Amino acid sequence: MAALAVTGHIDLTEESLPLVRAALRELLVGHAEGLVGVSCIAAGADTLFAEEVIAAGGRLVVVLPSMDYRAVQVGPDHAAGFDRLLGAADEVVTMPHRTAGPAAYRAANGELLRRAERLVAVWDGNPPSGAGGGTADAVLEARRLGLPVDVVWPQGAARRGRTRPSGGGFSG
Repeated sequence: MAALAVTGHIDLTEESLPLVRAALRELLVGHAEGLVGVSCIAAGADTLFAEEVIAAGGRLVVVLPSMDYRAVQVGPDHAAGFDRLLGAADEVVTMPHRTAGPAAYRAANGELLRRAERLVAVWDGNPPSGAGGGTADAVLEARRLGLPVDVVWPQGAARRGRTRPSGGGFSG
């Protein structure tokens, strides 16, 4: 069994979505036997990963950061996809936080890492923003714990409003 958790940017550009999806699909091929994907199913990278886990025949475990996550963090453009993935999940874990925020996101990251054998990070390589609970924070915590990290940032990937040049492929 391969338990892979995901962390990644929510603000991927439209042009990046098919690039990231293809890179995730390629990465998951090597883990198809007994695949379990663990995701918060946020918009962007988390959703792409969850969709590809299901497409590969894997089991999906959803970690919700807070009790109000769906109501306050899932926008109308993501609601249908979120609900579809939530319904497809084999297991849903809701962290014991009433409201979404940095503490809830840190707790969710901790749960993702606790359940994973590897972390898949759709990450542009930028350092943490300082708020805590973001993509870079999860990568740094996974590395601190000695958990292998597969960084997925294909050539041409970008975040909305960011100008940092992208790298390519995967790195561990």
